[in-house]
Amino acid sequence: MQRLLDYQADRIEQILSAHKVPGRVLGGVVTPRWIRFEVVPALGARIDQMVRLSEEIALWLGSRGVRVRRDGGRVHIEVPREEGDMVQLLPLMARLGDIPRHTAVLGLDEAGIPLLLRLPSPDVCHVLVAGTTGCGKTALVRSMIFSLALNNRPGRLQVVIIDPKGRGYGALERLPHLLRPVVREADQAIKVLDELVRRMIQRDREGVQEPRLVVVIDEMADLAVAAGATFVQMVTRLSQRGREAGIHVIGCTQKPTVEAIGSLVKSNFPVRLVGSVASPEDARVATGLRASGAEKLLGRGDFLLVVKGEIIRFQAAYISTHDAAMVIETLQQQTGAIRCWSPPIQVYDILSSGAA
Repeated sequence: MQRLLDYQADRIEQILSAHKVPGRVLGGVVTPRWIRFEVVPALGARIDQMVRLSEEIALWLGSRGVRVRRDGGRVHIEVPREEGDMVQLLPLMARLGDIPRHTAVLGLDEAGIPLLLRLPSPDVCHVLVAGTTGCGKTALVRSMIFSLALNNRPGRLQVVIIDPKGRGYGALERLPHLLRPVVREADQAIKVLDELVRRMIQRDREGVQEPRLVVVIDEMADLAVAAGATFVQMVTRLSQRGREAGIHVIGCTQKPTVEAIGSLVKSNFPVRLVGSVASPEDARVATGLRASGAEKLLGRGDFLLVVKGEIIRFQAAYISTHDAAMVIETLQQQTGAIRCWSPPIQVYDILSSGAA
């Protein structure tokens, strides 16, 4: 590995020098999926020209693509590893020990530090998860829900899942925290959202925030098309007023375009978890920022956390089918029995293991 790192660092310096934007590689970080080189530009070097050299750097390193971005006084050049490592959720949670209530585990950040997201934080509340098919959206959300369930009994946390494609959340079907079975039809989704809006209004009126209610909505763009303005209106109401009622929306979409989700996410989802997207324009809509580089992510769990204009790259935690079944069995034993279904009726906190 060291010989590879030295070779790539030398190659990067040679390419920059050949294009008259010299810089020196002063180390970096090896993550589960990519290597980040830290480059200090020479005095007078044009950073925008360095960014435009990403394709040439990738070519001469024999990589399928690199991501170049400025961070303070240095430039980060991120190169994919040929054989990446997976971040397993359960061993990661074992490392963390006690996790604050209503806090989801995301994965490992650029420095290999566990990354957590506390939903009740004033800077969080609702989360948008965006990216193309295969980027790992559903796996990330599954890990978030399992991590929440493992650290919050059903009396503290309840979950509603709307999954129009009916493929991604089968592992959660028997989760004791589910308020009702997974919703798969668009017309049923509208009824459930209407019930949730009424529940939100009642809880707000009574000043009730617990148990916290996490509403997962997969394929938001498709539902917006299938169910029309009614769906958009209800999700907007939940995301605008849910905070005070202890309701958190995790919305997912593989079509982060202005036409598909622009009216939904413009100001209602302060936290974005963005995987690989198809174009710079989709990256801009999904992250809310220009030049985030989301279109150059690697897929399979390679994500950006975007909050308050800041970007943190991380590798999402993953839970296998076997581990998911084991967790469900454990949770059912802890709650005494399989839950009987009942219909719904009536900071940014990013914490490392050290802060947890």
